[in-house]
Amino acid sequence: MKLNWALMENNITRADLDALIEFLKGTPRLTQSSNVQAFESEWSKWLGVRYSVYVNSGASANLVTMAVLKHLHGGGEIIVPTLTWVSDIACVLQNDFTPIFVDINPKNLCMDDGQVIAKLSDKTRGVFLTHVQGFNGLTDKLISTLKGRNIPLIEDVCESHGATFKGKKLGSFGLISNFSFYFAHHMSTIEGGMVCTNNEDIYEMVRMLRSHGMVREASSDKFKQKYIQENPELSPDFIFAYTAYNVRNTEIGAVIGRNQLKRLDENNVKRKKNFGIFLKNLDGNKYRTDFDLEGSCNYAFNLVIKEPNPEFRDRVERALHKAGVEFRRGSSGGGNQLRQPYLREIIPNKEWEKYPEVEHIHFYGYYIGNYPELEEQKILSLCDILNKV
Repeated sequence: MKLNWALMENNITRADLDALIEFLKGTPRLTQSSNVQAFESEWSKWLGVRYSVYVNSGASANLVTMAVLKHLHGGGEIIVPTLTWVSDIACVLQNDFTPIFVDINPKNLCMDDGQVIAKLSDKTRGVFLTHVQGFNGLTDKLISTLKGRNIPLIEDVCESHGATFKGKKLGSFGLISNFSFYFAHHMSTIEGGMVCTNNEDIYEMVRMLRSHGMVREASSDKFKQKYIQENPELSPDFIFAYTAYNVRNTEIGAVIGRNQLKRLDENNVKRKKNFGIFLKNLDGNKYRTDFDLEGSCNYAFNLVIKEPNPEFRDRVERALHKAGVEFRRGSSGGGNQLRQPYLREIIPNKEWEKYPEVEHIHFYGYYIGNYPELEEQKILSLCDILNKV
């Protein structure tokens, strides 16, 4: 049976294109302008935070966030997951922090909170937690421990738009949170990301870091005047406070994002239903079906083979290929990041062997696309194919 199942379908809809065409009819300014500001405001309201800054990708959101921590705290250690996207670790290295790795909790694929707490030290400058593919990675114990030790929590919510912890949206707990609007995620602006915070000073810093470090990018006149008064020899239009980047996004992305945000909650209800159908009908003797779904909002079907059996794994992959089902092995970011070439001169050889849970996902875990238009019968057919392997 051919299912012809892509990782993502119809994430930019006809309605999005119509909204963009209508916008373009007015000979508008296309660089960052009023729609970017409106999208930031609407996103903040949806998430439940005070401030959001729209950037050109989730990876740029990661980069700017770590730059903020560097300016606030200097060097030190950042605790990071072994299962995440490459940019979460690359941005730590690029800002001269030392990554401290922890294994994952197999129930949610996020960092094991006990291991995080065990690795906190006086050198820890932040915990960079990835909510992997729609799962919640927060616990009361982790939040209270970090608060008690005054260690910033940074949330990577790039794959988990709308997921919650105790009824509150992920991305509203940390000092800073990052989102991605890449094509395959819960919603898309083609490429794009968001940096979110409740801290006004951090908000102003992110606005400047987004655009060359220019002081004129700050929204606060009080903030601007401080730099102008301290630098009377400089033109107020060209004061650069930080060694920074240009990671701005465009009005085109913001128009699409504003239109997509209107249906995000409705689409997420469908995704949750789809994932429940998938897990309910999957053979629990062959595959893991006992994920912690409390608050989850998964844009992918997580398929994890229960036992480490290479021959069975190969048969599963052949069955998926034959059915025309696109998949990615290793789940988020391709599995165990410690096996990647960019870390070979930074960590000891075979360091990855110390993290057995992510090692299992690396070789026996997959994700398959989950999107609102999926029909229940198609999901049941996929389960039937997998159960017959």
